Amino acid sequence: MTFRCTALFLLGLLAACGGQPKLPPLAPNAVVLAFGDSLTFGIGANAGEGYPARLEALIGRKVVSAGVPGEASAEGLARLPSVLDETKPQLVILCHGGNDFLRKLDEAQAANNIRAMVRLARSRGAQVVLIGVPKPGLLPSPAGFYADIAKEFRLPYEETALKKILTDNGLKSDLVHPNAAGYVRLAEAIAALLRKTGAV
Repeated sequence: MTFRCTALFLLGLLAACGGQPKLPPLAPNAVVLAFGDSLTFGIGANAGEGYPARLEALIGRKVVSAGVPGEASAEGLARLPSVLDETKPQLVILCHGGNDFLRKLDEAQAANNIRAMVRLARSRGAQVVLIGVPKPGLLPSPAGFYADIAKEFRLPYEETALKKILTDNGLKSDLVHPNAAGYVRLAEAIAALLRKTGAV
């Protein structure tokens, strides 16, 4: 019985370790880069009501908002190196790909662009957190490649927040953008993930 109990305990520990990957703690003066498109810019809410400003207040670290409305992933990939060089972040929150879906661009290429963004950020010494962007529809859900990329690179992954927000009329401004309350929810979900991974 003792061996069986020990084995069950060890299995439990292994299961617990199978959750979100851990991140090194963010220094008090660390810069967090929120990189993406209109979801990062904060379309659907007033200035200062997007998720980066809300997240900054929640985690007590500087969060730079680098969202460009309408940007597809290929354009984001081209823009990222200069933003990384300018901001020198310790952590990048990557929320990209929604405009690829809206423009019906090739999903495999979008996935490869996001992979390249992850590699770029890591090459500059930054950790990456990935946000799954839902595909538009009656039941919006992130494309499967987000989970694949998170697994491939062992990235902390926020999969459900935007999906929940965009299926709640009280939290969205249109079919693809949260409102101010929705961005609060998104910031809270990201802050919870950062706490879970040990970053804050």
